[in-house]
Amino acid sequence: MTDFQAILDGNRLALSRLLTQVENDSPESRAALVELFPHTGKAHLIGVTGSPGTGKSSLVNQLALHYRKLENKRVAVVAVDPSSPFTGGAVLGDRVRMRDLAGDPGVFIRSMATRGSLGGLAQSTANVVRVFDAAGYDIVIIETVGAGQSEVDIARLAHTTLVVEAPGLGDDIQAIKAGILEIADILVVNKADRPGVEMTEKALKSMLELAHPVQRRFKHHGTYMDVPVYETQPQTQVWIPLIQRTISTDGAGIPELVQSIGRHVAYLTQSGDWTLRERTRLEVELDGLIREELVARFRRNVPVEQYESVLEKIVQRKMSPGEAVKLLMDGRFK
Repeated sequence: MTDFQAILDGNRLALSRLLTQVENDSPESRAALVELFPHTGKAHLIGVTGSPGTGKSSLVNQLALHYRKLENKRVAVVAVDPSSPFTGGAVLGDRVRMRDLAGDPGVFIRSMATRGSLGGLAQSTANVVRVFDAAGYDIVIIETVGAGQSEVDIARLAHTTLVVEAPGLGDDIQAIKAGILEIADILVVNKADRPGVEMTEKALKSMLELAHPVQRRFKHHGTYMDVPVYETQPQTQVWIPLIQRTISTDGAGIPELVQSIGRHVAYLTQSGDWTLRERTRLEVELDGLIREELVARFRRNVPVEQYESVLEKIVQRKMSPGEAVKLLMDGRFK
């Protein structure tokens, strides 16, 4: 039986036990999440993603230190590890870099391993974040590794998403082109003391201009004039991702990054986008859970032999997948 009041009070032992149950998707954790849900919705969720080697863990460390020491906020870090904890995954090893936070009762770091499967990771991560939210943590940082679709899905849990870049990693720019730029609220050029930082920043600015044109060109009396979009469309509120340089090893640029995050929070609040993101996030989660439940019910109601038979007909091209679905759903397949 979960001590709900202990969780709400932020008891670390009770919190640790519940997080383990949530990761294992136990019946106790499901009941606890139902009880805790009314107490959620207050934390600011910050997603941190980007390719390996960009210094995300060190950056998260510096962010957590800043929020603790200068703003006295309680901070939880959820580090999503794409490898097994039993083989010494890189992210779990990176927790060593967060030793500056060790012993601080206002910081809780939790590493989550996929155990070889990315299937339910987004939902599991969402549930872990929800527990931290209910436990009274002001900031929840969700750190993911890589820039694939699974990381994009997890980053979408956040109100503010940081995409971390580093000079000298040309392939990362390609990864951002592949779609991760779409979810970035702030682009962080970390390791800014390295050669090539100007080129990396320039490349990011060029991609931002393609994705979010900030000027329009007009021809007036034979002369081309560049006019900012906000002057021609004063009613339109659009967040243009900011670019912020940092050096996470010594904390350079961290105060400015926190200011940029604050600006994004202000934008979300003033524009109403905070409420919209919350609604969209919960809608996506609800739809996902409905799909899972419908598939589970379908499998329970359709005999395995019948399912295998229709699958074989599809393989033999005797029936299209669309036809098979209609027959199976209607219960008319023989």
